[in-house]
Amino acid sequence: MEERLGMKKKILSLILISTVAFNFMGCSSNKDEGKSSDNTITVQVESAWLPYYEKVRENVIKDIEGANIEFVEVGSFDHLEILEQTDPTNPDIADVFALPADAQDKLHKNESLAVIDAEAMAERVGGFKDFKAGLGGTFNIDGEYVAFPFNIETLVGYVNVENAKNAGIDITKNFELTDLNYEQMLVLPHDCWYGVAFANSVDLELLGKNDDGTLYSDVTKEYKDLTEDQQKLFEALFNYWKEHDENKTDLWDKEAAGGYLDSSFTTGEGNAVRIDGPWAATNLTSMVGGEENLEVIPLNNITVNGKPLKHWKSGWGIGINSRIEEDEAKMELAVAFIEELVNPENAVDLFNATGKILENVEPAAYDSVDKMSKKVIDATYDSYNTAMDKPYFSEWDNVWDSWQNALLSWSSTQPKNVEEAYLQVKASFEAMLESIK
Repeated sequence: MEERLGMKKKILSLILISTVAFNFMGCSSNKDEGKSSDNTITVQVESAWLPYYEKVRENVIKDIEGANIEFVEVGSFDHLEILEQTDPTNPDIADVFALPADAQDKLHKNESLAVIDAEAMAERVGGFKDFKAGLGGTFNIDGEYVAFPFNIETLVGYVNVENAKNAGIDITKNFELTDLNYEQMLVLPHDCWYGVAFANSVDLELLGKNDDGTLYSDVTKEYKDLTEDQQKLFEALFNYWKEHDENKTDLWDKEAAGGYLDSSFTTGEGNAVRIDGPWAATNLTSMVGGEENLEVIPLNNITVNGKPLKHWKSGWGIGINSRIEEDEAKMELAVAFIEELVNPENAVDLFNATGKILENVEPAAYDSVDKMSKKVIDATYDSYNTAMDKPYFSEWDNVWDSWQNALLSWSSTQPKNVEEAYLQVKASFEAMLESIK
């Protein structure tokens, strides 16, 4: 009896596998090897994204008999932290999850990401002008794709219109940092996420990698060996710090700087221009008293010594857990979910649910969103088009603290001039390079 029941289960499993394969891919039965009879995958989702993800799920599984998608409701960074502390086999880790592009190198080395045919996916999804040259290419490691582009990210500028008018600033022209007083333009240059926009403006390589794998940094050069533009940049940063230090503001206080930025951007205070990400728009709109008093500008409309600021072509991807890599049915279901998630036809729904902006649509695709959202989206596209490629090798993680600690040290070391201030940065990066050789 047990033998007959076992045989019956095997037959039912084969039927299910064959049915899934036929309905999903139109494949013949000779391609069913490696497919699981349990065609269920899990997908990581943040709480606010859930309604949109549920619609995507419905569209994906409606024509796939036996397919099921379950959601793991958890923040993206929290999910990645669990993955980094454990491994891909952990049941708390989803089969499909979002990851920032700069996390891919570590996840790939930990064998956490399945290899996907991203170029074929891009053909089916559509809208990519040059997939390999864009965000898609950043997910190619050693000739293999380990994630698919989710959304683009970069920095933009925000203008408090009333504050700018009261200060006599013409908001129709570029904003030059060195022409404004220390209060009128606020940014955290000691936070390297913002600091790279300054470095990129003068082609200052904070950490690069040669073809032979050796690492180098322009910031280990003697001050006299920097280009004239690079010297002027450090002079501008030094003067910016000095004014805030002399006026005893909290900008150079790592813990208190965020509160200082927010209070200064309130209408009636001194700040007119602020550099931040697209994600800050909602909070900043509230701070200035409404969207009519907030303009959003491309980052390159802000200059230092005439050099436009340039951030990174950054973004997020969607990866597949390596534990399902050998299960053909699960992989096909995961790929189908990702493709529907970033379907250009869903661009507005995706943005409204997640705030994420697709690379594979034109700005006009978002014409139906609210006025403030459209401002942010247009400025993000403009900023992204002039941004620089982001470094994705894992050693770059050492730059964050090296840059921040060096610039924050100015408040304690009290450099008398720009060359003394630069020596703190040079020493920090020399120590960094020595530690990661």
